[in-house]
Amino acid sequence: MTVITRFAPSPTGFLHIGSARTALFNYLFARHNHGKFLLRIEDTDKVRSTAEATTAILTSLKWLGLDWDGEIIYQAKRNELHYQAAMQLLNQGKAYYCFTPQTDIEQLRNSAAANKQHFLFNSPWREADPKTYPKDIKPVIRLKANKEGQTIIHDRLQGDVVIENTHMDDMVLVRSDGTATYMLAVVVDDHDMEITHIIRGDDHLTNAARQIQLYQAFCWKIPEMVHIPLIHGPDGAKLSKRHGALGVEAYKEMGYLPEALCNYLLRLGWSHGDDEIIAKTTAINWFNLEGLGASPARLDFAKMRHLNAHYLRNKDNQELTSIVVAELAKHYKISDEESKYILQGMDAIKIRAELITDLVELAKIFLISNPIEYSDEAVLILQQSDKNYVEQVIAMLKTIKATDKETIQDSFKHLAVDNQIKLGELMKPIRALITGLANSPSIFEIIEIIGIEHSIERLKKIYTSLINEELVDEVLLGEELGAPSRGAQRRSLREHRRS
Repeated sequence: MTVITRFAPSPTGFLHIGSARTALFNYLFARHNHGKFLLRIEDTDKVRSTAEATTAILTSLKWLGLDWDGEIIYQAKRNELHYQAAMQLLNQGKAYYCFTPQTDIEQLRNSAAANKQHFLFNSPWREADPKTYPKDIKPVIRLKANKEGQTIIHDRLQGDVVIENTHMDDMVLVRSDGTATYMLAVVVDDHDMEITHIIRGDDHLTNAARQIQLYQAFCWKIPEMVHIPLIHGPDGAKLSKRHGALGVEAYKEMGYLPEALCNYLLRLGWSHGDDEIIAKTTAINWFNLEGLGASPARLDFAKMRHLNAHYLRNKDNQELTSIVVAELAKHYKISDEESKYILQGMDAIKIRAELITDLVELAKIFLISNPIEYSDEAVLILQQSDKNYVEQVIAMLKTIKATDKETIQDSFKHLAVDNQIKLGELMKPIRALITGLANSPSIFEIIEIIGIEHSIERLKKIYTSLINEELVDEVLLGEELGAPSRGAQRRSLREHRRS
């Protein structure tokens, strides 16, 4: 038997992080068993389904590296197949036309709710003589559900889930406008696509019982079913907007790598001993249903960032540089020289980053043709610095013959000794001026990469403008305004100057 799984999202929004995990599990199970992983877009809800949502889902799947087999199947294009299947049941006496208006059913439901009674609609048309059918009402087609005994879901993870048939009504298969319902379309499509294993969230367990009755009515083989617990937030509650980002695209924008996100999602509900770092090829080799957990998994954003940092540090520098340059190019004009500097400095900055966004911020150090953006901490350091030390550094850099980081470091050490200060104290304003940061990779390495000339230019031009104008103005402004936050000071000053 060839294993065939499917991922079947509804294109009503972004690809939910929980749905991405479902897609991942289906993908890995199919690849592990040398089978097929199919993609079906369940777009029968014409009101809520959008082309933009479909594009977002496909883009996210491709970014995650979850490539599907064959053509994408669009459910809305298969209504004739669904309708003919319903007619088959109708002709076999396993389904029937129901003419009860939906408004009447709603009244019955509301009445039951008012009396705190369980409602189950029993259609008067189930065994009606076709001769009594009204001519002026478009009917729905309902399944003649089995009213006796039990429906058992043989679930590979949940075990046997038993549903009393008296709790299930005659579900609608075809609406009065001739379109198939979700229940009918899913079963017909899964059978037509020869799906062998259905792996999905356990919120579909109630659907499973109704779908099994349909499989039985058609006399079709029921696929193996695996209903996995949903992902919960850090507080143990069902994942919702209040827990943060829900869509895969949001995690991409936050700076996560696709391989890191897949690794993290894999470990949310599946395990292989104590292994935490699991590459895709290894996951394909190891993945099985026995490793699935029966309890809900909780998102841990700190662990997710830690895992992403691991993948960042082990990723090829050229590939990382391409990603970073592409992000920077959205806001800056990046020269070939600057791209080269970023590549040379990648080893130094990636060990300080957890996310791609961190790398992008650190890489700005190497944008020599763009103004430095100063952190509040860097500004505070410069306010408290002795201008004389910076002038000495500029003079010292002009005399350096060799420009390797070791020679540069030795020169700074000698200058610190001459001034009877610690090297760290000397480097604080230099780091702040050259990088805009209070903490950065080795300033000696940065000077080596961007060169002595660019370093001196940055020290001379920026030091003069920043210390003599902006910082002094900010101190005065802070006194006038009652010392608000430094960020507020800087914004107010900029607005004052523009006016």
